[in-house]
Amino acid sequence: MAEVLLLGWGVWGFCALAAFCGTLLQRLAGQGFGMIAAPCVALVAPEYLPAALLLLGAVVGLGSASVDVSAVARRELPPGFAGRALGAGIAAWIASSLADPGVFAALVAGMVYLGIALSLLGVRVAIRPVSLFTAGTVAGIMGTLTAVGAPPMALLYQHEEQRRSAAMQNAFFAWGMLVSITALAVAGLIGWRHPVLAATLAPVVLLALWVAQPLARRVAKARLRPWALGLAGLAATVLLVRQVV
Repeated sequence: MAEVLLLGWGVWGFCALAAFCGTLLQRLAGQGFGMIAAPCVALVAPEYLPAALLLLGAVVGLGSASVDVSAVARRELPPGFAGRALGAGIAAWIASSLADPGVFAALVAGMVYLGIALSLLGVRVAIRPVSLFTAGTVAGIMGTLTAVGAPPMALLYQHEEQRRSAAMQNAFFAWGMLVSITALAVAGLIGWRHPVLAATLAPVVLLALWVAQPLARRVAKARLRPWALGLAGLAATVLLVRQVV
């Protein structure tokens, strides 16, 4: 706990704001938590990534998915879940050899830019077992390494009805956080400081989920998209510039 307190209230508050905004977007649009929170936390407390955000993301995903559980198509879950588990295992093996903070920061920024590019693509990919498994595997690798794993599934469900799209993405997001945490724990990459920071930020996540509830039926996904992509791109760019300067 002392190590987390050493971050200072300013740093903690910045992380809390990032977690709040990311949770709000995740609940309403089915994506956004990692793309917003990961580069922001990487700016001020990179030593807590990705484990602390993955632990927090599990709360975000479970809380978001439980609200729209009736819109979840259960038959689509197994291939996506299997791919996510495979990707998490691969990423944990890669993460065990990633020690340079500069490389990790560039990786986080790169994943955010990739997520933005995927979100802007207008292509329509059929939702089938093969595409679900492939998207799940890529999401597992991205999410476990950087806590930014939503874009591949967002690409699959971007043309679906808003409630179904958000529900499916949140279901995959919740599962992805759990398997990524497990993979990192097995690889010995989670320490006590990670769950402590996640626990201190959990009330912020719960507040954001509560705030999002009355907004869910009023805010269109299309209105959120430019804000989500713009904030994510800005955070990633600042992160890269900071590494160069």
